[in-house]
Amino acid sequence: MASKRQIWVGNVPIGGGAPVAVQSMTKTETANIEATLEQIGRMHEAGCEIVRCAVPRDQDAVALKTIVERSPVPIIADIHFNHTLALKAIDAGAGAIRLNPGNIGGADKVAEVAERAKAAKVPMRIGVNSGSLPKHLHDLEKRDPVDALVTAAVEFVELMERLDFEDFKVSIKSTNVPNTIASNRLLAEKIDYPIHLGITEAGTKWTGSLKSAVGLGTLLADGVGDTIRISLSTFHAEEEVKVAWEILKALQLRQKGPVLIACPTCGRLQFDMDATVQEIERRLESYVEPIEVAVLGCAVNGIGEASHADFGITGAKNEGLIFANGKAIRKVPQENLVDELFVEIDKSLARDGKVEIDETESAEGAEWLRRIEEENADDLTPEKLAALEAEKARQEDITAPQIDEAVSPVAGRRFARS
Repeated sequence: MASKRQIWVGNVPIGGGAPVAVQSMTKTETANIEATLEQIGRMHEAGCEIVRCAVPRDQDAVALKTIVERSPVPIIADIHFNHTLALKAIDAGAGAIRLNPGNIGGADKVAEVAERAKAAKVPMRIGVNSGSLPKHLHDLEKRDPVDALVTAAVEFVELMERLDFEDFKVSIKSTNVPNTIASNRLLAEKIDYPIHLGITEAGTKWTGSLKSAVGLGTLLADGVGDTIRISLSTFHAEEEVKVAWEILKALQLRQKGPVLIACPTCGRLQFDMDATVQEIERRLESYVEPIEVAVLGCAVNGIGEASHADFGITGAKNEGLIFANGKAIRKVPQENLVDELFVEIDKSLARDGKVEIDETESAEGAEWLRRIEEENADDLTPEKLAALEAEKARQEDITAPQIDEAVSPVAGRRFARS
């Protein structure tokens, strides 16, 4: 259900098979040029590809020209109520215009903006929020909010097509996660324009991230959505960008920087894993390489659960093991585990990803791990359970009677073999 059409916001393709783009919105007064550009810089560093700026006043539209010129990413001007600000934003060089046709003052004003945008080859994002539906849909909203949202969006699409303007993407946003999922799924069946995803007014960094991951992750997994914005109640817009990337990375839609794997801990834990994981996560933020790093809370689980990781550590009370690609590198004192992990990571990156392993140290580390596992032989670890299940399945396969399908005792039943 990926959008067939494609638009360009500056140098960023949206839809038509392009990677899902990450965008966010500045929290500053746009007229404060330096503060706005400083925040855009932090957002860009975190991986933001498109930035939206609020333009509620003339002075914001004036400032937009300088911001556009100095920004490292395309700028979308966010316009509500006053269509003349959209015209000024286009003239200021905005990479795109965000418009809600339902609150801009009528079709004639939308037409004026569309004409100016078409002449300047500036795309638009049109859309609707659950809190700003056109008045004629308020009764429908009470009965069926999903139908009301989709109806409004389709009406806006039809309006733009009547105006002979097709350089746009569409968004439907709601604070209600199930409604957002349902309405965007339905919209994707009705239009072939790019779709922008978001959960509006999602909440704090904690709750808002969870709601966004559930709502947007579900849609992206369905193949719906071409660009996303995470809406969090924080003045640090770069935090929205980080959450967006984690969602895309979790779905393996895009890759940016390291991936951290960490076990959930249990009663076998013998060191301060909370502090260890946080320290590793903090230090990984400075890396741009897509390395996968695993942290296992105890040596009982061995390396098996994270043998696919590029690097990892597994710890015990006084010592820990550093491993790479499923093979032990060396055993080190617990207090040096994190520092030595990054020594190995940096050495590998300096060799274009090659890991050099001292076979003697590797053997010592593997033997240490084997002893730890023996000491905890009574624990049914995931590896041991998997081995037991595999052996059981092998034995059952050997002893199972071989039934001729022609005389199968299940013949004639509705669940016939196939």
